[in-house]
Amino acid sequence: MKKKPVLSHSFQVHLKNQGSLVIFVTVLFMMGVIFGAVLVNSLDPSQKEGLLNYLGFFFQGLSENAIADSKVAFQHSLGDHLKTIGLMWILGLSVIGIPVLLVLLFLKGLVIGFTVGFLVHQMSWQGLWFAFVSVVPQNLLIIPAMIIITMAGIHFSISLFKNRLIHHRGAIYPHFVSFSLLVTGMAVVMLFSSVFEAYVSPVLMKEAIPTNITLK
Repeated sequence: MKKKPVLSHSFQVHLKNQGSLVIFVTVLFMMGVIFGAVLVNSLDPSQKEGLLNYLGFFFQGLSENAIADSKVAFQHSLGDHLKTIGLMWILGLSVIGIPVLLVLLFLKGLVIGFTVGFLVHQMSWQGLWFAFVSVVPQNLLIIPAMIIITMAGIHFSISLFKNRLIHHRGAIYPHFVSFSLLVTGMAVVMLFSSVFEAYVSPVLMKEAIPTNITLK
């Protein structure tokens, strides 16, 4: 019977472990989305009215081109994204940061779920369409980037733990460089997301402003 090469077996084990991590992290994010959508039903009428009033002012400003200048919006968006992934990079450098990384990803899902859920709950199909053009496009870049950084951070933290406390080896620097380069690559992804959010999203949102805003 032919024996499988050790390298091939190790690669298969690595893929299996990464696959399990992908599923876990993705499910965690989806749980946040679902929990956020469910939270909409727990709002009392006064809270819903306050949110609707805010939306009304936002829609009015959007229709009158009175929202923030695109350049300013881009700077704020990129700054927020870079702060987020910078924090995730720092958290990924230690084992104790893993729970916080997971919480950040869960909260991101919760915010998206709540936003989309509220718009749909209050404005039905118009709210769904507005959510689709205002929330979905940039998050098609943001969410995968956050998931990738979370996975890489967990992988680096585990590698650090094994190297320092189990095998007592010092070859952690290449892992650190790889993790840092990956985070830098995701920062570029966030740059494109911010460009879309600042220059394209307002145009799409203006065309999709709901006409029926009532308290339900």
